[in-house]
Amino acid sequence: MLALVLAHGVAAAVAPGLVRWLGRRAFLVLALVPLVAVAWAVAQGPEVLDGGVLTETTRWIPSLGFGVDLTLDALRWLMVLIVAGVGVVVLAYCAWYFDDGAPGLVGFASNFAAFVGAMLGLVLSDNLLLLFVFWELTTISSFLLIGFNPTHRASRRAAIQALLVTTLGGLAMLVGMLLLGSEAGSFSLAEIVADPPSGTATTVAVWLVLVGALSKSAIVPFQFWLPGAMAAPTPVSAYLHAASMVKAGLLLVALLVPAFADVPGWRPVLLTLGVVTMISGGWRALRQIDVKLLLAHGTVSQLGFLLVVLAIGSRTAALAGTALVLAHALFKSTLFLTVGVVDKLTGTRDLHVLSGVGRRLPVLAVAAALAGASMAGLPPLVGFLGKETMWAALLELTHAGNPVGVAPWAGWLLLAGVLVGSSFTVAYTLRFLWGAFATKPGVPPTPVAGLPAPFAAGPVLLATLGLGLGFAGAALTSALDPYVVQLVAGDHEEYLALWHGLELPLLLTAATVAVGLALFAVRDGLCAFQQRVELPMSGGRVYRAILRDIDRLAVEVTGTVQRGSAAAYLAIILLVLVAGPGTALVLALLDGPDLRVVAWDGWGQPVVGLVMVVAAVMTVRSRRRLRAFILAGVTGYGCALLFVLHGAPDIALTQILVETVALVVVVLVLRRLPDYFTDRPLRPVRYARMALAGVIGAVVSGILVVAGSSRTTEAVSTRFAKAAYEFGYGRNVVNVTLVDIRAWDTFGEISVLVVAATGVASLIFLDTRSGGVRRLAEADPQTVETTGAPGATRVRRTWLPAPGTLSPDRRSIVFEVVTRLVFHSIMVFSVYLLVAGHNLPGGGFAAGMVAGLALMVRYLAGGRYELAEALPVDAGVIIGTGLFVAAVSGLGPVAFGGEVLQTADVYVDLPLLGELHLVSSVGFDIGVYLVVTGLVLDLLRTFGANLDRQILRAQREAESQEVDA
Repeated sequence: MLALVLAHGVAAAVAPGLVRWLGRRAFLVLALVPLVAVAWAVAQGPEVLDGGVLTETTRWIPSLGFGVDLTLDALRWLMVLIVAGVGVVVLAYCAWYFDDGAPGLVGFASNFAAFVGAMLGLVLSDNLLLLFVFWELTTISSFLLIGFNPTHRASRRAAIQALLVTTLGGLAMLVGMLLLGSEAGSFSLAEIVADPPSGTATTVAVWLVLVGALSKSAIVPFQFWLPGAMAAPTPVSAYLHAASMVKAGLLLVALLVPAFADVPGWRPVLLTLGVVTMISGGWRALRQIDVKLLLAHGTVSQLGFLLVVLAIGSRTAALAGTALVLAHALFKSTLFLTVGVVDKLTGTRDLHVLSGVGRRLPVLAVAAALAGASMAGLPPLVGFLGKETMWAALLELTHAGNPVGVAPWAGWLLLAGVLVGSSFTVAYTLRFLWGAFATKPGVPPTPVAGLPAPFAAGPVLLATLGLGLGFAGAALTSALDPYVVQLVAGDHEEYLALWHGLELPLLLTAATVAVGLALFAVRDGLCAFQQRVELPMSGGRVYRAILRDIDRLAVEVTGTVQRGSAAAYLAIILLVLVAGPGTALVLALLDGPDLRVVAWDGWGQPVVGLVMVVAAVMTVRSRRRLRAFILAGVTGYGCALLFVLHGAPDIALTQILVETVALVVVVLVLRRLPDYFTDRPLRPVRYARMALAGVIGAVVSGILVVAGSSRTTEAVSTRFAKAAYEFGYGRNVVNVTLVDIRAWDTFGEISVLVVAATGVASLIFLDTRSGGVRRLAEADPQTVETTGAPGATRVRRTWLPAPGTLSPDRRSIVFEVVTRLVFHSIMVFSVYLLVAGHNLPGGGFAAGMVAGLALMVRYLAGGRYELAEALPVDAGVIIGTGLFVAAVSGLGPVAFGGEVLQTADVYVDLPLLGELHLVSSVGFDIGVYLVVTGLVLDLLRTFGANLDRQILRAQREAESQEVDA
């Protein structure tokens, strides 16, 4: 099962290449992947339909109860056939729907294949957390497919609307799943249903899960996103919004109903919402002019209808509901695909313009008529089988003592509501068939292009299946029985059949047809009446009003707090710290904690601390910027010295290196700032800032003391030393922690460094790194000499040549000589720290900082051209390579049967050198080394080389103005 899901991911990955190679015919190749899933499901049919359940478990995050737990039972088997089977048809249909070279076709193919795989994973998931992952993957894929044409405003708005609504429901569902799993002690859906928890927390959890289900299936009040999503291409509408995605919420209801149908409010709320959705969707469908939009509102109506049947919780209703889920997938996808053909061949979907299309496309018209008859519940289609059984399930609720405990009056009310909604279904079905295919008096025949036979194959195949399954009532009953038997038994055993005798269900079907015919007959007057009584508010209008209010609120809040003042931003952050953790600190102190404070361990600590305090006080009193930053650096170096006194040389080394790099970068920036801070007199706001600084110092110090004194269990770090040696194969606990024990954290941190490096250049200079690295030979032709070959040149072999490009007042001969002596030694030392860091102080981060300092020395000695000579590579390339190397080294163990970021070691005997102990995590350290080196290089080129150009340009402009004067 997992292989089938992953196969769709592979298909999504190769889809762009296939489309570029084969054009639209690539969809036929992609259709083979869900076809394999259909074949596999058919092969499992005998075992599943005999009551067997297939399970497959792959460990993922055992500590969180998170595994790839997949299962296949009768209900999921039916959904796999729908998801994969209709997916095959729609993908093949796309080969004739789209034109070669259509804009966005590459992304569409990839997203569609990914969606089919995500939907398949959702259907098969047994673990609630895994189900949520696939749930959100379908949301993202749907967003991309609905927004297929981003140049159209309607597509963008529809995609964002669908994303916001379904994501909001999904977040509520996630909270519910976490709460339900904690209450049940397991996230396995099978275990939860087999032994459901109870209580208030369970009720809240179930309702939060249902919020996600209702939003996904477009049930009132979330119904408005589905008609808007019809801005997507027709294949998307046929698959996502008719056959698969909107079924996800209904599937979740069907999976939960055996265990939670008696949760307070389940039936009253779900049945009411279902009837309201059915009636409102049908009512709006009756006035639509766009035949695709008509089907969209009809889909909303049908989803409400399916919710009613699936939420009842009796065996008769479950049998009818699952049969109708199958029928709906077949007839609705047929109708949408039919609309796509009509739109493609005629260029319009306006039912007032379409005329005589049925005569030109008789095969397509027959397929649409069969699908429409199934939707209306007419024999001998599969929709009739489900509708007949549905009436029997509703009639059960009108009897006192019915199996689910619904009051008879409520049962009659529910029956009346479904009767009204079903009558609307018949009416809008007739409106669709008439609007799309009928010859209308006074309307000229619509020109119709030739119909390629394969283009009509999909609708014809699905319509034929709907007809054939209408005669397979006994087989469908047997296939659905393993799911149905989980529910409450009714008054008598129900079954799917074309003929149950001349009973009340048949009369109810006849009544809906009669009322539907009457509504269709007065369609013009009905549309005029609907226009007069239209409600001033709708779900879409409420949604847009909420978005406008949120946007307005965001503007007001942003205008208040984002005022372009760094001091104001920092003050807001610190005030939040005081209000949040500060309040917690006060409450903790009021409880009278047992504070365990050791003033110092040796005389060196208070001395260093006193120096840091003096430096901090002098920093805030200094008027000269450079002096202030140097004094601030004293506090940083003092902190490093405290680390040394505490026996942490690795952390001390890192602190010193970071402080040094930061100090140099700040000094580079100071060249563009005034030498002195403002000398304005102290204002009240500055006293407030000083007070805030004092409070922050007290809060942070208090938190450290209270937190350190309140430990109740052994620190996890106490086991790091043994773990570092046993499975990290190193004696340097700090470095092994970074590259092995907590390597995920480190990978996240270097990813943040990549983002920071990217943001530095873009925020400061609003450009990219694509401008290239300008070498010395391009700036100073005197460094180039002609070789023996005609026209060939080479750079003179002069080490540290770039200082010659600087003005004499910026050169230091002593510094240049020192640079010549120490640069290579510093680089060798950085490599030593990189290799030795696993057992001795060092590691990739410290080594990268040392290499960065070596580059700083070269830059300070020779300027920006010397920096280019030292490392003539784009910083982005180095950073990206480092991230790639770290990722590959982390994934490498998987190829040998290990886990991601698992460390392996090997002993190698080499001549002369003897036995070497090699550890795989050194590769991860190399990636960190490259990322840090690239970051420092990026900072130097941003705050050094680019600022050099700005300063030089300003000087030249000033000189030019003086000459002109």
